[in-house]
Amino acid sequence: MKNSYYHIGGIFFGLMFTAVSINIKAQTRTISGTVTSSGKPLHGVVISQEGSDQVTMTGNNGTYTLQVSAENSILLFRHPDYAEEKFRLTNQNVVNISLEQKVKGIEEVILNAGYYKVKDKERTGSIAKVSAKDIENQPVLNVLSAAQGRVAGVNIVQNSGMPGGGYDIQIRGKNSLRALGNNPLYVVDGVPVGGEMASQFSGAVLPASSINPLNSINPADIESIEILKDADATSIYGSRGANGVVLVTTKKGKNGKVGAGAGGAGNLGLNAGTSYAVSSVISNLTMMKTEDYLRMRRQAYQNDGISAYPANAYDVNGVWDQGRYTDWRKELLGNTADAFTANFSLNGGNDRTSFLVGYGHNEQSTVFSKGFKYKADNLAANISHSSEDKRFQLSVSSRFSLQKNNVLSEDITRQAYLMVPYAPALYLPDGSLNWENNSFNNPAGLYNSSYSYENKQFLTNINVQYELLKYWFLKFSGGLNYQSFDERSLKPNTMYNPASYQGQSSASSQSYRSNQDRFSFILEPQLSWQMKKGRHALDVLVGTTFQRDTGNQGSMIGIGFESNAFIENIGAARTRIITDQIKTEYRYAAFFGRVNYQYAGRYILNVTGRRDGSSRFGPSNKFANFGAVGAAWIFSQEGFLKNKKWLSFGKLRSSYGTTGSDNIGDYGYLDTYDLSEYLYNNTAGLNPSRLYNPDYSWEKTTKLEAALELGFLKNRINLITAWYRNRSSSQLVGYQLPSITGFPSVLANLDAVVENSGWELELSGRPFSGGAFQWESNVNISFPKNKLVAFPGLAGSTYANTYVIGQPITSVKVYQYEGIDPATGLYRFKDFNGDGKITAPDDRQAVENIGVRYFGGWNNTLRYKNWNLSFLFQFVKQRNWNYNNIMPIPGTMNNQPQEVLDVWSAENPGGSYMPYSSGSNGIRNQLHVFFMNSTATVSDASFIRLKNLELGYQVPVKGTFKSVKVYFQGQNLLTFTRYFGPDPEFRNIGFLPPLKTYSMGVLITL
Repeated sequence: MKNSYYHIGGIFFGLMFTAVSINIKAQTRTISGTVTSSGKPLHGVVISQEGSDQVTMTGNNGTYTLQVSAENSILLFRHPDYAEEKFRLTNQNVVNISLEQKVKGIEEVILNAGYYKVKDKERTGSIAKVSAKDIENQPVLNVLSAAQGRVAGVNIVQNSGMPGGGYDIQIRGKNSLRALGNNPLYVVDGVPVGGEMASQFSGAVLPASSINPLNSINPADIESIEILKDADATSIYGSRGANGVVLVTTKKGKNGKVGAGAGGAGNLGLNAGTSYAVSSVISNLTMMKTEDYLRMRRQAYQNDGISAYPANAYDVNGVWDQGRYTDWRKELLGNTADAFTANFSLNGGNDRTSFLVGYGHNEQSTVFSKGFKYKADNLAANISHSSEDKRFQLSVSSRFSLQKNNVLSEDITRQAYLMVPYAPALYLPDGSLNWENNSFNNPAGLYNSSYSYENKQFLTNINVQYELLKYWFLKFSGGLNYQSFDERSLKPNTMYNPASYQGQSSASSQSYRSNQDRFSFILEPQLSWQMKKGRHALDVLVGTTFQRDTGNQGSMIGIGFESNAFIENIGAARTRIITDQIKTEYRYAAFFGRVNYQYAGRYILNVTGRRDGSSRFGPSNKFANFGAVGAAWIFSQEGFLKNKKWLSFGKLRSSYGTTGSDNIGDYGYLDTYDLSEYLYNNTAGLNPSRLYNPDYSWEKTTKLEAALELGFLKNRINLITAWYRNRSSSQLVGYQLPSITGFPSVLANLDAVVENSGWELELSGRPFSGGAFQWESNVNISFPKNKLVAFPGLAGSTYANTYVIGQPITSVKVYQYEGIDPATGLYRFKDFNGDGKITAPDDRQAVENIGVRYFGGWNNTLRYKNWNLSFLFQFVKQRNWNYNNIMPIPGTMNNQPQEVLDVWSAENPGGSYMPYSSGSNGIRNQLHVFFMNSTATVSDASFIRLKNLELGYQVPVKGTFKSVKVYFQGQNLLTFTRYFGPDPEFRNIGFLPPLKTYSMGVLITL
């Protein structure tokens, strides 16, 4: 979908030609026809006769009718997104024409910068954009998946292949030492949507209990997302912009045809789309089959000097059938997850009022063998209105989403890799769970458990603008955000072996429930002044923000039920535990401003600032100031370059400023108390749980950037190169305290400084832009660097075991693996302190950098007549934990990757693993623990992935249908890597990785 500003621009352009003459020439005739582009009807094309005041505009179906005089025979076809066409009439009365898409350079793109909009040509800050066109190409449930590999400086990783989960998004690196202090600010149509809901019971199935807030926004409703990165772009958000800002702009209604007045019917457009997708697990590991596994197990007992197999070694002592083989990854994770999506929207209006209403539904099953499912429903509505003189403008948007997720209570991905290849069948012939006479821990028992949540969100915003005087505009924006989150975790006794103590009856069943709601509102009155005089242009904006968030949270636990039929009713439990019922409140106020000055259209200065006040700090530190200055020089407008044909655009820009963070939780500076479990005179006492510290203050991030933007050959080739450096100080972390205080730490500001720096390059081009065949290509690559610049007192603190000055904060300290001792066949590790033994933390001193060296993507879009093909390759150069980090000692009752067959022996001195052990040898067990936490478990995790593919066909239609498109899409289709582990992109080994998806669908416009 084209940017709404271009449609408005097209209508405005059309209005310039709508002075229809009352006295039509005597000799006239009617011309009609259809305007298309790439075989698709084109709306908003202004058609006029050269030298005449006759004008019309195409509707949604691309058709038009125009009265022309016989004296002049040239028709003009104009659209802001397409090259102008002239057509000389002869005797025909029907003129069908196809417009060629205009080669659009950076100077014609409009960007949303939050509180204002700016032409890409004139921006002084770093703003990246992902359009609806890119989002629609991908079968995703969260728009962040569509942004992977498309945005320089923004590294996005999906936390799990489980539907309804979260994402790790780093905009130019990690600024804070706190994991929760690195989340960006999410803003939807001007309303901050807050961070993730605090899930309490999902940690075993959703990594880090992460549920992304953008899960509630239907990707089909999104017009674009803009990501603000540098100080110039983010400082106007003050304390909320330290980690970048993700702005989501949803689709709005389209105006009707020219000449439809306030009371006119205008045009109505109905869009419908549906798709069906299937997904499967990505796996980069091949596990041992029966013969290799048996050989490993027998050798392990032989190496340990054990000739009689223990009674519980069911896999080798004859209890289990050794003639079986089951691919447990396929059995437990090989189900094909299917997904169904349907979207409908109705839009229309006239030249003053437009509207859009839409509904979206999607549901997705899982790759597990039972019918777990994720469902989401979205309702959206928008109305925009302007007065006849355009001085008054109003826009109101509302959306409601309902997400329901039901998955098993614990991810069984790891069990799928560890299970013995000839373990017993999951089910008996009668369909009941098989516990194989109490010898088999059946993972299918987890299918009787469940984790579920219901997430409701209502989001509404209003924007009102009125032109008080010439150049003076008064604007008010406000929004409401209500979210309700209810989660349950059910663990009935039927998930356990009936012979075990905990699985005897429903008296051991457990039920967990947590509910929370969050309500916030934001009010932002603004005043702007815009003036152009001669070669000078000035744009001044001032405004204030008032925001208030309230939240309520509580949870209950029930243990023991008369029957599992009552397990959802915690009131029926024999033991009921009610946790703290928590109420939180957050208040935020700010004053912000922006001054933008331009001279001669080529010298630009942009100054932004914000003074923030937050209730999360003590009385003396509630306020802080943030600001930035950005400058740009459009040197291609200089006289010595202005007429150069090879250079169509050139700009130098730079910015410097500060942003901050108050992302530390509410009222953390206060001392708090818990009820004691002990009674005195039948009265419960109070225990201090947190120390009072009114002195800690805001984390601050100072950002510096310089960039060069170039356009060549009429903007067929565009290049952007940027360098940045961000330094974050006053780190809010737990300050270590002596044990005599009774508290391990207190939240305080440390003088630690974290630096992120790097280079970003973006290159885009249009090798073919005219005719039946068109090709667009763009590539981006980022080279991020992160390091801990300073940390006073680090050596004497507990953080000395985690951080190293001069190294990235993602670094880890591990044992230095030095191979296998040929004399003993055992692992060797470097003895750093020289005491003759390996101990932690003294010998855990080798530093490994877990992180990205560079990343990017290569995207291509090809069109031929009615066909279009697009594909995106994502590439990442990085190091990460490999499978050795979670692998049990080879030789125990756990399956292993085929790489473990490369075992050390006198005949194979280059073997990678020490001789197998059954787990009964204490020395070997300890050495394997060292091995799991050594340099051997960190390796190259680089990959190239065919992230996205779409093949579409625009069906030629007439009559009722304005356009019909059928398409095939794929996600995560191919991966090229040498990584030792299930998936190189995925950081949570042991959880379900992102899935490979194939999708087919249709889009219809009526």
